[in-house]
Amino acid sequence: MPVLRDGITASAIVTSFDEVVGLGTVDVDGVMLGFHCVAIADGSRVIDVGAAVRVTLGRRFGALEALSVATQD
Repeated sequence: MPVLRDGITASAIVTSFDEVVGLGTVDVDGVMLGFHCVAIADGSRVIDVGAAVRVTLGRRFGALEALSVATQD
């Protein structure tokens, strides 16, 4: 299990995304973390499940989550 903490940038895979609600999850080396659509770096507020991404982690409301989600081109 990786050591994840605020400020780390890591590779991840989008495992779920609900476009209506605007919430999703990413898998960072087996650890599932949530994200909100405003974290999607290109401003589109949508992302495909299965997309390879780079995430920057941080805390929001006390929970570790992906605060930035950018697709890897």
